[in-house]
Amino acid sequence: MTLPELLQLSGSYWSTCTLHAGVKLDVFTHLAVGPQTAAQLARTIAADERGLDMLLNALTAMDLLHKEGDMFRTTPFSADYLSRASDSYMGHIIMHHHHLVEGWSRLDEAVRSGAPVRRRSSHEVSDEERESFLMGMFNLASHLAPRVASSLDLGGRRRLLDLAGGPGTYAIHFCKQNPDLTAVIFDLPTTRPFAEQTVARFDLSGRIAFRGGDITSDDIGTGYDAVWVSHLLHSEGPGASAAIVAKAAAALSPGGLLLIQEFILDDNRAAPLHPTLFSLNMLVGTPAGQAYSQGELQGMMEAAGLTAIRRLEVDLPNGAGIMAGTR
Repeated sequence: MTLPELLQLSGSYWSTCTLHAGVKLDVFTHLAVGPQTAAQLARTIAADERGLDMLLNALTAMDLLHKEGDMFRTTPFSADYLSRASDSYMGHIIMHHHHLVEGWSRLDEAVRSGAPVRRRSSHEVSDEERESFLMGMFNLASHLAPRVASSLDLGGRRRLLDLAGGPGTYAIHFCKQNPDLTAVIFDLPTTRPFAEQTVARFDLSGRIAFRGGDITSDDIGTGYDAVWVSHLLHSEGPGASAAIVAKAAAALSPGGLLLIQEFILDDNRAAPLHPTLFSLNMLVGTPAGQAYSQGELQGMMEAAGLTAIRRLEVDLPNGAGIMAGTR
């Protein structure tokens, strides 16, 4: 690393906060309709004209807006991904990232104490934060789930459990890929409206049901041909994660398939980059969560009595991987 690169890294949050402000103020949705001056848009969104002009110029310098004279408009990219009118809108996950910033700014406190600095439970977050998280997961999974579903062989399997499935994005794409498959989404009761609305959007309400409960204490059912556990284990410590794996394995019929998707660390825990940073995100926000290595995940699956344990050859971003095992 060079000194200029170090300084750029240190100040990179400026660009991050600029993007977050643009999304939070919804400037891209308004400018996707047609070009406006800063003064015109300031009246529409009740913002200060001077401050908004600075923001729009910075977003232009970041190639997220285009400026001609005094008029600003979206680029094709920002109109596609940052306007609420677009089916490809990614603003929910960006706002989820925005809600994490305060906790990350106190990372040193979390490292000193070993305890989270975001102390609110899922029952204490605002409706806006809950929507940003759940629909942010939908944003991300919508880009990955079709690739994952087409890569996994679920032929002959009839009943799938999407454990802690949120809005059900993976259950939806597994069912789209496999016409004979039905699915159950298991998640907290507060997730039900988001899941049912998302499933209905894909006309799959007749094949995908929602079951509300707490994974750590409630019955998740049995007799599943496959159980999908995506990005759940990192929110728990090793003991609780192993218990979840054992519970998921016990829900399988003989010959059933357990699939675990996580950001997977190398066994020395120092790479890839994203899983190492994700562990810090769990330090900031959870009492015991962390990213796990392939060896650790395999150990949990072996302890649950699974066989034929392997990492699937699916090309996924950010160090994500899928482990599979059979009951």
